[in-house]
Amino acid sequence: MKKDQLIMGMETSCDETAVAIIKNGREIVANVVASQIESHKRFGGVVPEIASRHHVEQITIVLEEAMNQAGIQMTDLDAIAVTEGPGLVGALLIGVNAAKALAFANNLPLVPVHHIAGHIYANRLVTEMMFPLLSLVVSGGHTELVYMKEHGHFEVIGETRDDAAGEAYDKVARTLNMPYPGGPHIDRMAHEGSPTIDLPRAWLEEGSYDFSFSGLKSAVINTVHNAEQRGEIIEPKDLAASFQESVIDVLVTKTLRAAKEYKVHQVLLAGGVAANKGLRAALEKSFSELSDIELVIPPLALCTDNAAMIGAAGSILFEKGKRADLALNANPGLDIDIYN
Repeated sequence: MKKDQLIMGMETSCDETAVAIIKNGREIVANVVASQIESHKRFGGVVPEIASRHHVEQITIVLEEAMNQAGIQMTDLDAIAVTEGPGLVGALLIGVNAAKALAFANNLPLVPVHHIAGHIYANRLVTEMMFPLLSLVVSGGHTELVYMKEHGHFEVIGETRDDAAGEAYDKVARTLNMPYPGGPHIDRMAHEGSPTIDLPRAWLEEGSYDFSFSGLKSAVINTVHNAEQRGEIIEPKDLAASFQESVIDVLVTKTLRAAKEYKVHQVLLAGGVAANKGLRAALEKSFSELSDIELVIPPLALCTDNAAMIGAAGSILFEKGKRADLALNANPGLDIDIYN
């Protein structure tokens, strides 16, 4: 009888300290996340030094809680998977060094994982992946369309040329005096307002799958400032609805076009902004008309940063023989095509 594979995932790329245990690449045995949102809220964004200090304080506590939830010993593990990058270098270093120490002390293989690969593989915890597939990755630091012809192969066919969608959400929220993180507040307000304000959509050159949200962000800020100078009142809910409609229109249209062109069997949504209700609803509506392409949207708990997704991606990389030695270092600018 084949032994179950148990992979520990560790994630500290930004402001969540997370450890998870994944069985056979698809089953969550334990998934513990310590969030730092309250610590960063008063600054209006993540402060790298504070994030690193919190990771130092939390990593052992979160690790022990995950092991207790799973009811296993270190000797039961097959490997330790850890986020190598991209992310905040100080934050990444905490997870990388903790993983290296555990791997060395327990003579376990060490598997380095790309953070975005983790977000994509969060979907494998929902359903099995069918290739070829396309993943729309939307987060605070990334907006990408990633084509996969097989496990562990990532081809970026479109990416942001300036602000990522999540970054634009946070900056617009700040303009509207919304607290950090701004994305959920904009999403909520958008559902209460009407998209009555004309805002731009950056389609870029014909055939491009790249994204650009800097101009849209600037247009929102200029709309607010111009109204203030003229003494006019803009309904924040309508502005939020107009902004969100512009973002979602571009994301969904380009994803739909790429899915058809690349003849994929599946489209996966990934990243923190995947929790956006407006985006989820728009994708579901658009892909409901296509019987030959399955749309997969992960539950909210697997959209934001977590270690279960790192364990899921790590399981595939472990099976493919991907290993790191104790010279592994944090790589804040790591490219996802390192696996190809």
